Amino acid sequence: MLIGPQNSAAAGILAKNLQSLRREIAAAARSADRSEDCVTLVAVSKGQAESCIRAAAALGLRHFGESYLQEALPKIEPLRTLELVWHFIGRIQANKTRAIAECFDWVHSLDRLSIAERLSAQRPHYAAPLQVCIQVNIDAEAGKAGTDPEGAVNLALAAHALPQLRVRGLMCITRAGQGPAADRACFAALRALRERINERGLALDTLSMGMSADFRDAILEGATMIRIGTSLFGPRTSG
Repeated sequence: MLIGPQNSAAAGILAKNLQSLRREIAAAARSADRSEDCVTLVAVSKGQAESCIRAAAALGLRHFGESYLQEALPKIEPLRTLELVWHFIGRIQANKTRAIAECFDWVHSLDRLSIAERLSAQRPHYAAPLQVCIQVNIDAEAGKAGTDPEGAVNLALAAHALPQLRVRGLMCITRAGQGPAADRACFAALRALRERINERGLALDTLSMGMSADFRDAILEGATMIRIGTSLFGPRTSG
């Protein structure tokens, strides 16, 4: 069930949450001697209705992340006039690559070359190259999506040669409940991996890391994009 703001009170809560988030982002950036402008907030709008995205856009948000193609497409089309930037952040199935290549601006969850080749081939010729991040299972958690660090190096180099992709950086999801110290170690490892790849001649500039529970630590370790759902829209309800 998609959830949208039902009244002005709900819209007010959204505005309050966004204001609080922006303060925390700015504070974390200052602690790392960084500018808050270096951090892009991607609003994770899965489970949220079109009306909720419109309300968020009215507050100045432009970047929205979706995990499920079948849910995202009915929202993207009616919102085209808002000129939003759409990020696909979920697992990519081979039979869904054409729609992702056609409808999204960013993909954060690239983890194998066969998918990269499909996305490049199916990106419309008139569109700008699809911006992609390679998802890395940085802490080797069993069952979690993403390539291992060595695989990320090889994938970045191979995907860089594809004409309709632009490899921008790396993405990770930390292990739930492991604590701030372990989270920061993972984020630092992802940053070091980006530097290692750049030593091979690439110019990756993006670290997509940090969600509602750990975005502060991610910013301290160099995140350039944070993916926030709960802290912005509130807990999703089942139904």
